[in-house]
Amino acid sequence: MPRPVFLSAQRISGVVDREVVAEENAELRKVGTVLTADRLTYWPVDDEVEAIGNVRIEQGEDLISGPKARLKIADQVGFFDQASYFVKRQAATATPAGKKSPSPWAEVQDESETGFAAPRVLGIKPGQTKLKSPAKPANELTEARGEAERIDLEGENQYRMTSATYTTCKPGNDDWYLSFAELKLDYDNDVGSGDDATVHFLGVPILHSPWASFSLNNERKSGFLIPRYGSSSDSGFEFVLPYYWNIAPNMDATVESRILSKRGFQLGTDFRYLNAAYGGTYRGEALAEYLPDDRKTNTDRWGVVLNHNQTLANGFSGTINYTKVSDNNYYTDLSSQITSTSKTQLLQQGVLNYGGGGWWNATANLQSFQTLQPDPKNPVAKPYRLLPQITVNARQPDLFSTDSAFFGQYTAFVHPDADKVEGQRIVLQPQVSLPYITPGWYVIPRLGVNFTEYSLSYPTSATVLPTSISRTLPIVSVDSGMTFERSSNWFGRDYTQTLEPRLFYLSIPYQNQNNIPVFDTALADFNFAQIFADNQFSGWDRINNANQLTAAVASRLVDPSSGSEIMRAMVGEVFYFADNRVVLPGTQARTSDRKWDKSDLLAAFSGQLLPRLYADAAVQYDINDQRFQRYSLGTRYLPGPGKVLNAGYRYNVDAATPIKEFDISGQWPINARWQAVGRYNYSLINSTPVEIIGGLEYHAGCWVLRTVAHRIQTTQADSTTQFFVQLDLTGLSSIGTNPLTVLQRRVPGYAVGQPATDPALAEW
Repeated sequence: MPRPVFLSAQRISGVVDREVVAEENAELRKVGTVLTADRLTYWPVDDEVEAIGNVRIEQGEDLISGPKARLKIADQVGFFDQASYFVKRQAATATPAGKKSPSPWAEVQDESETGFAAPRVLGIKPGQTKLKSPAKPANELTEARGEAERIDLEGENQYRMTSATYTTCKPGNDDWYLSFAELKLDYDNDVGSGDDATVHFLGVPILHSPWASFSLNNERKSGFLIPRYGSSSDSGFEFVLPYYWNIAPNMDATVESRILSKRGFQLGTDFRYLNAAYGGTYRGEALAEYLPDDRKTNTDRWGVVLNHNQTLANGFSGTINYTKVSDNNYYTDLSSQITSTSKTQLLQQGVLNYGGGGWWNATANLQSFQTLQPDPKNPVAKPYRLLPQITVNARQPDLFSTDSAFFGQYTAFVHPDADKVEGQRIVLQPQVSLPYITPGWYVIPRLGVNFTEYSLSYPTSATVLPTSISRTLPIVSVDSGMTFERSSNWFGRDYTQTLEPRLFYLSIPYQNQNNIPVFDTALADFNFAQIFADNQFSGWDRINNANQLTAAVASRLVDPSSGSEIMRAMVGEVFYFADNRVVLPGTQARTSDRKWDKSDLLAAFSGQLLPRLYADAAVQYDINDQRFQRYSLGTRYLPGPGKVLNAGYRYNVDAATPIKEFDISGQWPINARWQAVGRYNYSLINSTPVEIIGGLEYHAGCWVLRTVAHRIQTTQADSTTQFFVQLDLTGLSSIGTNPLTVLQRRVPGYAVGQPATDPALAEW
């Protein structure tokens, strides 16, 4: 049954059921539609109306106005002349209306850093079966408005416009808009498309295309993306034209054409996929770049990356990580990320895991590296390849009232250089502990045995050494601790303060290990985790002798209402009752004339000093020589979103590469629209800045302008500088080079004042 139509006006005339004329403040109402005008002529048989003078129609949140219109109300078909429009729609969510929610998948881990220029257009989220655009918060609306010489209504959610404009800026603000000879808005598919498209910014046309297509609701689509611009001191002016291919809901690719004025033309691609198969799921990413005949090096330059993760049925899973580049300076010359410019070991690895045993699991690992030598003054050692490494872990936490565990590992070590010793190593370490735990204290005695067997082969020029070596060492430890609590009041607030002393005794007999080659072992970092560990070495090629006692005490301040930790302080030290006689080649054993010796003192603090002020500090102090071995101090002032100040100092003169540097960074509003952001990291030893970032952001509501300069020290003698300029047009796309990745990684606490628009929302 047709829905009734209600007409009202100062004057109504006509013929019943044939034609009705309403004049002066005329209004037509139908469910979901309100039409007003100076004069309305309505033909009931056709359900058609003509409106003249100050015409205005409201359909839900949509509004169209103009001097004249003719419409079929029920069919939502008709036209407006000289019209303006305003459209409001629900933003896209993780699961669009009318589509089934994806089945829950195992959590997808963060993507590993590749350092390539190929863009990260999409984000894979935990539990997704599709590659999707970042969802806006639930119930958030997207708005668009504009003007047109003529608007044709072609059914529900369908608009076609002639000589039209489009913008997401608020009414009264035309800082940016798109102009089209013809524009089609399809809200059924959330796509806008048009001919003869021009981007106008502050009244100036800045970009033109004979055809354009863009998302109306934050969903991605295939097509050319808006180009990016930038420059660096090494590569010169940079122009990037990306093409985004939305292959399938679970598969996409981005192909980039990149022009570097000092180097030439580079082609890059980023292919990603996500799916379910073989009783599990898999996801991955493949990147490739190729720069033929680099004009600065006169060589072909390329890089490839493959990251693949897969879960299978019955507890199996696997990972492939493979990275390879053409030369030692690929990252320092062509990457814009400091984490990439400092890369020297490129992982090439395949891993197969089994975790279906419940109380035991196993891993098979094939691992190699491509070692880069970007700085000839600081050569990088090549690590051994693992071909393969098989590891088994087992634990029964309640086996005859004991906590029993087993670790087993077989590794075949192969070196890329022929003059290095190679071999196979088997490690077996069963252990059993008898924990006694109460609410206020605990004691955990533990007994274990480490058995290690080596089968070695030496280069022909090497000194004759044993080809088979065995090592068996018992390991005995007792771990104990107590927890005391009391109520306290600090700065007028009630807290629970704890005092947590801990003692850890360790005994391992000495065994000469000088004939054992060092495959994957180094001295572990001296920290709070290490002083409670069995071995001061990482890896199994050295196991220290020990007759020592670790003593530490921690104190925490806890909010009793929420249980959140406000601050924590800890002090610890190791007391040695025997000299440490096991060493790595080229190092000396620690000896003492006294019956006992002690380690450096460790102290650390972390917590909230004031409601918006946080601090972290760590100290290693040599009591015997009365000097600091190393320390780090850091503070953060975080009064609100978009406001952060960081300051820090690091000191470590005994490291392989001595460090004495201070670091300040922050983000702060200058006024309601301008924000400043920056970082200054300076090395006092080298008397040179390690990293400098300086930038300004201007937030205008419907657009954001970001300008950032970034200088990084790529090697001890070389540095590179990049310049980023990005114009972010809210709801459309961004133009220029995106600095947000650099800012978010290098300025702790940096917050995007306005969510950046995904470049894959617009096709040009």
